[in-house]
Amino acid sequence: MLFDRVLIANRGEIAVRIARTLRGLGITSVAVHTASDAGAKHALEADIALQVPKYLDIEAIIRGAVASGAQAVHPGYGFLAENAEFARRCAAAGLVFVGPPAEAIEAMGDKIRAKATVSAAGVPVVPGGAEPADSLEGWRDFPALIKPSAGGGGKGMVLVRSAAELPEALASARRTARAAFGDGTLLIERYVESPRHIEIQILADSHGNVVHLGERECSLQRRHQKIVEEAPSPFVTPPMRARMGAAAVEAARAVGYVGAGTVEFIVDGATGAYHFMEMNTRLQVEHPVTELVTGLDLVELQLRVAAGERLPFGQEDVRLDGHAVEARVYAEDPARGFLPTGGRVLLLREPGGGGTPDVRVDSGLVEGGVVGSEFDPMLSKVVAWAPDREAALRTLDRALAGTVVLGVVTNVPFLRALAAHPAVVAGELDTGLVERLLPDLVPGVEVPDEVLAAAALVFHDLPQGDDPWEVTDGWRLGERAWTTWRLESRDGVHAIQVRGLPEESAEVRADDGQAAARIRKDGPGLTVTIGGRTEHYVHVRDGQTLWLGRDGRAWAFTRHLIGDPGDRPGAAGAGDGVVRSPMPGTVLVVKAQLGERVSEGQPLVIVEAMKMEHTVTAPRDGVLSELPVEPGRPVDMDAVLAVVTSEEA
Repeated sequence: MLFDRVLIANRGEIAVRIARTLRGLGITSVAVHTASDAGAKHALEADIALQVPKYLDIEAIIRGAVASGAQAVHPGYGFLAENAEFARRCAAAGLVFVGPPAEAIEAMGDKIRAKATVSAAGVPVVPGGAEPADSLEGWRDFPALIKPSAGGGGKGMVLVRSAAELPEALASARRTARAAFGDGTLLIERYVESPRHIEIQILADSHGNVVHLGERECSLQRRHQKIVEEAPSPFVTPPMRARMGAAAVEAARAVGYVGAGTVEFIVDGATGAYHFMEMNTRLQVEHPVTELVTGLDLVELQLRVAAGERLPFGQEDVRLDGHAVEARVYAEDPARGFLPTGGRVLLLREPGGGGTPDVRVDSGLVEGGVVGSEFDPMLSKVVAWAPDREAALRTLDRALAGTVVLGVVTNVPFLRALAAHPAVVAGELDTGLVERLLPDLVPGVEVPDEVLAAAALVFHDLPQGDDPWEVTDGWRLGERAWTTWRLESRDGVHAIQVRGLPEESAEVRADDGQAAARIRKDGPGLTVTIGGRTEHYVHVRDGQTLWLGRDGRAWAFTRHLIGDPGDRPGAAGAGDGVVRSPMPGTVLVVKAQLGERVSEGQPLVIVEAMKMEHTVTAPRDGVLSELPVEPGRPVDMDAVLAVVTSEEA
C-alpha cells in the first residue's frame, strides 16, 4: 500500500517536481525550508511546510517528518540523497527512505570502492587507475582527472595536464569536496580524451527484479557539469544499448540495489568502448528525458518500490518513443566565464503547459523570489519532446526563446546557441565540445540598437502630470523636439534620442541621428520596429535599474547622468589596481598579506559561490595596500577585495 504522507528533504525544482507526483497520487506532501527559503516555490506549493535550520540538518528533518505524520522521506538529489547515515536514521525513526539501502549507498557513493565492486562483477572500468589522492606523489599519468570520492554532479572535479599543476589542483578539489560532500577524500584516474558521457537509468525492486530504461547522452558539459542531456543517445545503437544496459544491471545487482539509480559510463567516441565511471544512487537531474521517451513516472516508481511493490513491467516491456532534450537554466553569466549570479526575480515567463505537451518545465522559480549564492545555481530545466531528434531540438529552442527571467542573469541565450550549433545538431558530441565552441556560443555584451531604443523609451515614458508643460512628448511649434537620454549598460554609456509617446508610436534614434526606430506599447510590453525588423519586449523596473527581455535574452540599464564616470560601476580595470569580486559569494581563502609585494597574475583571494571556487589575481605588480576581506565573510558582486598600489605610489 502506498504512503499517505511523504516529506521531501530537498528544495528548488526537484522538490516541486516530487510534490507534483505526490499530488497526482493523492499523497500529502511535506516540504522543509530554511528561514531564507520560506517564500520559495517548493515551500509554497507543498501541502505542509516546515522550517529547519538547514537542509543538511538530519536531526531537524527527521523530527519534522515524525511530527508531521509522514511515513516516508524522499531525498530528491543533492543534499542528503546519497547520505547512508541519513538513510539509517530514517529507518531508526520508523520512516521509509525512498532510495536504496544504506549499504548500496556506501558501496557506490565511494567511487574507489565502487570501481572495485563493479570490476569484480565483470563491468569494465575507466582505464588508468583509481587511487586515494593521499598517495599521489608518484602520479605521472597525464592528463588526469581528480574527483571527490564521496560526491558527484561535477563538483570538485579538476583536469590536470602536468605534475606542476597537481598540488594546487588537489588543494582546490579537496576544499570543494569537503564543502560540498563533507568528505575531502579524492581519487585520480587517467583522463579519457574526447569521450562521450552516456548513462543508463536502472530500476530495481526488493524482490530481485532489475531493469534498465535505456540511455541518456550527457556529453554537453561545462566545468564537468552537464548542461544539456538527451534520450536516447544519437550515438548508441540497439546492440550497444543492450550491452551497456546489461552491464548497468549487473553493477546494480552487485550491491543489492533497490530503487531508481543511474550507472554512468565514459564511452570512446571512436571505438564505442565503454567503461564504468560511477553510480548515482538517487534520481538524476536529467531524469525527465527518460520519462518523456518511456512514458514512465520515475518518482511514482520510486515510491511504489519503497512501499514494497514489485516493478509492474519487465525488461521486454520497456519501449523508447521519440526523442527528448533537456536544457538546464542556471543563474550564471557565460560572458564572465560562467560565474554564478543572483538577485531578485522581477519578472518570470516560462514555457510549457497551456496545451503544449511537447514542452515540460521543472522549475523552482517564483516571481519575487531571491536567487542567492548559498545553493547550486540551477534554477529550472526546460525539456522538449518530439518524434525525432531534429524536431526535439527545434522545440527546445522555441521553449528557451519563451523563457524570460528578469532580475537575474541566466545562461538561456547560451543554451539556445549551443542547441542550434551544427556539431550538436549533427550529434557529434564529446565532453570537451562546449569548451571548444565557447567563442561561438557566448553572447557578447554589445547591446543591439533596437534594445537601446526600447530602453530609452521606457525611461522617457515617465508618469505625466496635469500640467501640459510636463508632458515629455517633445511638442514644439513646427515639429516635436528630440530628448536625449544617456543610458548605461555592461556595454558602456549610450546616448539615445526620443520624441513622442508610446501611445502614439514614438520615434527613437541614436544620438548621431542613425538607426531610427518606431516603438509602440503592446499590452505589458513594447513592440520595436527598426530596419525592417519587428521585435517584442517585456520590461520591468527595479529602483533605478530597467530590465528588458526578448527571446530568452535580458539586458539591464540605468540612467547615466552628466558627470558620472564613463566606466561601468564596479568595473575597475587593471590600471587602478582595484581587485573586485567577480560574483556574489563567500571569501574562502586569502592567499596574500597586507603590505606584501605581489606580481601581476599572483593569486590573492579565492571566492566561493554555489559550490564553485574562483581565484582572483593581482591585476599588476605592486604592494597590497588594502585587503578589507577575511575568510568566511560574504561579499557582493563587484565588492572590493584588495587594492594593489604601484611601488612608485
